[in-house]
Amino acid sequence: MWLRHYRPLLVLTLACVPGGIWAIAQDHISSEAVDLDTTLSLERLAPQLATKRVVFVGESHDRYDHHLNQLEIIRRLHQLDPSLAIGVEYFQQPFQLQVDDYIAGRTTEKEFLGATEYYQGWGYDYRLYAPIFRFAREQRIPVRALNVPTSLASAVAKVGIAGLSGQQRTYLPKEIGPADADYRSRLRRAFEAHGAAKPDAFDHFVEAQLVWDEGMAESAAAYLNANQGRRMVILAGSGHLAFGSGIPKRLARRTKATFAIVLNGGDEVEPQMADYLLLGKKQELPAAGILGISLEEKDGKCRIRSLSAGGAGEKAGLKRGDVLIEIDGQTVKRIADMRLALWDRKPGERVRVSVRRMRLFGAVTARSFEIELAPGGAEK
Repeated sequence: MWLRHYRPLLVLTLACVPGGIWAIAQDHISSEAVDLDTTLSLERLAPQLATKRVVFVGESHDRYDHHLNQLEIIRRLHQLDPSLAIGVEYFQQPFQLQVDDYIAGRTTEKEFLGATEYYQGWGYDYRLYAPIFRFAREQRIPVRALNVPTSLASAVAKVGIAGLSGQQRTYLPKEIGPADADYRSRLRRAFEAHGAAKPDAFDHFVEAQLVWDEGMAESAAAYLNANQGRRMVILAGSGHLAFGSGIPKRLARRTKATFAIVLNGGDEVEPQMADYLLLGKKQELPAAGILGISLEEKDGKCRIRSLSAGGAGEKAGLKRGDVLIEIDGQTVKRIADMRLALWDRKPGERVRVSVRRMRLFGAVTARSFEIELAPGGAEK
């Protein structure tokens, strides 16, 4: 069902720069051009990728078309060689058993999202990724949760590796190599886009990135070294893959595996940033069914902070300050609970929402509303 949105892509080869690009330099400024008539179809690309043991496919996390492209590459590689595994940035290593349960068909999609704490640890609209995981489940393709715990990366960003406690070091990669100069420069640009910070904050930011990269490389390497007959497609943000500086070279250091890097096209394209660049049109997710409310989470409660004017919640009678208790019988204590309850709902579907409302003189009343969901982006 999900593949109906897929559109055929063209693939631009970036690795063979000298043969396909001309350059002119003047006053230290160079321009380079690519002959778009030399592009490949995915049908021709797949056999080339199949000669590598590891294929990295990058993404912008919120781009639906990027994930459809990833799925199409996985599907074609699986047709050529079923001994395929998928490694993903989206789940943390402690949840590997829960990922295995879903792929094996032992849990439902909703149970899978709850058990892996998906909305706490990752948070992007799961509908972006659902086609990939459904295909893996249908074909029983092993999926590896590559990422380090979210709390570890956050702690390193705050205090650096040296400031971690013994408990926090549990999932720290055993080997952490330095960032090369170009990678550090790219990280500097990303860091400075967030505004001013403490003097040592950038060094901690780089260390957090390295913990991510090395942690994912170490996890993937452990699986590949234990399963010599397996190939792997690794899905991660393009920043972790471009130029090989993040995960790819750190994985190769541990496995000596051959690899190819495939990136989805974006605003910035540079020679040697990848082996292949996917060229396609942006596609949007279908509208989700939403309540049109914004929550604030405090002391184990979710209180309505604001409502969209004319939105489903406002029309039904929800008010600012209401404490959200249940959605269709599912208890809501965190924003993630609301997102889990609504993630697959469509516009026009009806849900029952229970709230507690503060009345005059401190009285609290329980109210229940049947609400027809409105179209919009996924609830946040």
